[in-house]
Amino acid sequence: MTGPGHPDAVVVGSGPNGLAAAVTLARAGRSVKVLEARQSPGGAVCSAELTLPGFTHDVCSAVYPLALDTEFFRSVPLSAHGLSWVFPEASFAHPLDDGSAVVVYSDWARTVEAFGADGKGYARLTGPFMGRWGDLTGDLLSPLRLPRHPVLLAALGLRTLLPVTLLGRAIFDTPRGQAMLAGLGAHSILPLTHPLSSAFALMMAVSCHSPGWPVPRGGARSVSSALVSYLETLGAEVVTSHEVRDLIDIEPCGAVFFDLSPAQVLKITGDRLPHSYRRRLARFRYGPGAFKVDWALSGPIPWKAPECLQTATIHVGGTMGEIARAEREVWMGRHPGRPFVFCVQPSLFDPARAPEGKHTAWAYCHVPNGSTCDMTGRIEQQIERFAPGFRDLVIGRNAMPPAVIELFDANCIGGDIAGGANTIGQMLGRPVCSMNPYAMPAPGMYLCSASTPPGGGVHGMCGYHAARMHLKGS
Repeated sequence: MTGPGHPDAVVVGSGPNGLAAAVTLARAGRSVKVLEARQSPGGAVCSAELTLPGFTHDVCSAVYPLALDTEFFRSVPLSAHGLSWVFPEASFAHPLDDGSAVVVYSDWARTVEAFGADGKGYARLTGPFMGRWGDLTGDLLSPLRLPRHPVLLAALGLRTLLPVTLLGRAIFDTPRGQAMLAGLGAHSILPLTHPLSSAFALMMAVSCHSPGWPVPRGGARSVSSALVSYLETLGAEVVTSHEVRDLIDIEPCGAVFFDLSPAQVLKITGDRLPHSYRRRLARFRYGPGAFKVDWALSGPIPWKAPECLQTATIHVGGTMGEIARAEREVWMGRHPGRPFVFCVQPSLFDPARAPEGKHTAWAYCHVPNGSTCDMTGRIEQQIERFAPGFRDLVIGRNAMPPAVIELFDANCIGGDIAGGANTIGQMLGRPVCSMNPYAMPAPGMYLCSASTPPGGGVHGMCGYHAARMHLKGS
């Protein structure tokens, strides 16, 4: 029991999972306080003028297919708190060396038609899941349990028995479709020969149409601002510039929720957790890091394929073989000469992010965890390959190697933006194998970061599930 004036729950960390836990608890009538080490809430979901005055850049994440039609985000009225979304007509494009691009539109039928010879393959791969996004995410974005839609999950499993490198050749007749699938598979941050790579690719493909890949108007900070605004209407308190280094930095309360990585939790709790649990947390494996570059541009990126201007998101990497090679090298601890690059050009659709006539863009590639290699030149060379003259438009840039990413968001250990490696073991048991992976073996302590199910992505489901587990047991 807490004393007078003390909150029922304290949430340490104000990323989307921490805020989701706080919202879920507050809606259940609990008094909640959120503690954030930085001067503003939101964790990796934030924006700043990283290059030049007047240019708004998303510091980490930028595109949010999972922040719309998932169980937590469906339940929060963020539009009433200033959040609006911009939906490009295409979810993403994948430029090729011949000057064309594979385009995946939010309209599924249009995509199938545009794929030409690969249209039938794309329809076979994704068709059974159209209109079932909510059912699919309801099962996949949950802790380990009996599925509510076993037939649907079986259909997904049958389609993803092969890794991307084999599935691409089995499904698509041309290198264009194969390259497109490889780009989607790279979101797994796994080698494309890994068994789980196709499951990630298929989920990303379905999300392109249900509901699409939007960007928040005004930048990523708009998502966090809306969540905080709604949370405060529920009576919760968000305290910034409050770093928690030890449990003594947290006032007495009924429950503590850590929106932190296992490594951070170990530092804060010390020997207050059982030795066996500490040992299991210490074995938690972090995945590759990210190297990110932001640009202020004097004009839009001059893609050879004009279709690339129909979307905010570009997958830059060439053929399936090239992408597979790049992602494999990262897992082997090497830096690819031609990395696969995720590029976002939000100001094409949200012009307020840059001065009139100017633009913003960012891109990142995967690198070995903790890498100190400057990948700026290699990233820009890849974009220049498909957009000649790109470098001539750069009027400001800001590079974020893994150490800077971790400095900004301490959850990103070694630059790992996914909260841990997406290995089979850690997808089934994250951070430890348990029917309640959120509850720690100490009274009233819970872990609710992306290091718990269902893992990385801006969906809030880790915090949502952790809070519901607590409420169910209290």
